[in-house]
Amino acid sequence: MTVLKLVPRDSGSGLSGSARLVKTRPEPPATGPDKLLQEGWLSSRKPTSLDIAYLAGVSQATVSRALRDSKLVSEATRERVKQVARQLNYQIDRNAASLRSQRTQTLALLIFEDPTSDSSHINPFFLRMLGTITRAASRQGYDLLVSFQQLSQDWYTEYELSNRADGIILLGYGDYTRFGPKIKGLIDADAHFVIWGPPIEERPTSCLGSDNLNGARTAVEHLIGLGRRNIAFVGDTHAGYPEFLARYQGYQQALEAADLPVDPELQVDGDNQESCGQNAVNQLLDNGKKFDAVFAASDLIAIGALQALQERGLAVPDEVSVVGFDDIPAASYVSPPLTTVHQDTAQAGRMLVNNLIAMINGEEVKSSQIPLELVIRKSCGAG
Repeated sequence: MTVLKLVPRDSGSGLSGSARLVKTRPEPPATGPDKLLQEGWLSSRKPTSLDIAYLAGVSQATVSRALRDSKLVSEATRERVKQVARQLNYQIDRNAASLRSQRTQTLALLIFEDPTSDSSHINPFFLRMLGTITRAASRQGYDLLVSFQQLSQDWYTEYELSNRADGIILLGYGDYTRFGPKIKGLIDADAHFVIWGPPIEERPTSCLGSDNLNGARTAVEHLIGLGRRNIAFVGDTHAGYPEFLARYQGYQQALEAADLPVDPELQVDGDNQESCGQNAVNQLLDNGKKFDAVFAASDLIAIGALQALQERGLAVPDEVSVVGFDDIPAASYVSPPLTTVHQDTAQAGRMLVNNLIAMINGEEVKSSQIPLELVIRKSCGAG
């Protein structure tokens, strides 16, 4: 029987391209280096990590981790990769490895989030954290490279592999599903990175965040304690917004614990912009929905809601209470000052830097959460 087989082109064949189809007879299955030799791949060049990955049945990133004895790879897989490497007489490019191991004493801070409605293009919550991260990095002898992530496709290659930074700090808000493949790329590459936000199942030690559910529950319980019974929630509750979703779940739990109904018509989706808070309040009022409080998934949304209520002639907090989440600087300056759930950005920034540097140094890092505090001001009616 004759079969078609894809083999490397001969450089003297006079044909362009890198491969050609030829007729050949089937041969017994081969294993190990013989398989590559029979297919013509190792006849004129040194073996590479891609060859090892092909024979071992793993990804190229797994080969790299296994040859570095990374604990992220099982012992059985590490041994299989090393055995194939020995069979191929694979030699690590020490110059390249040395280049990769050199410290730049620089950390990359990548900010990824949905665009804001103004020209700042950055969440005020992150502006506050940025100063702390910069100071914390400087105290430990590191420079900080800051980048807004709208176009970059491969964070590991662009920053760590290219030797621009020793590790990466990720700050994100908004639809996480748009950035999931990039985060997975960091995990697959065994990159040094930490992220502000919800836990990542494949890499929980890289995550630092807040107890969003219980923080929201505390805020809504406070509103209920003030006699509010028809409490609206403004914020996207889809899985792509895990922090907002957790805050909605806390809102639900508080209502259920008080034997109050969870009215789906009092929940309005919105991302992290003032305009979303304004639009949500106008939508509720235009639809004739009765509500005596608004719990917003962020301060920006809450500020927009507060403005819309005032424009529609509703007194805050006499007729409608408003509570936000984050405690951005503007929260204490709006009128009336905004009751909100405070996230300690100073502690968060220091912990992100400390955890990343510990990771770079090969030390163990644990996933953790920073404490939250309800800051009571006049917008809820108890300030």
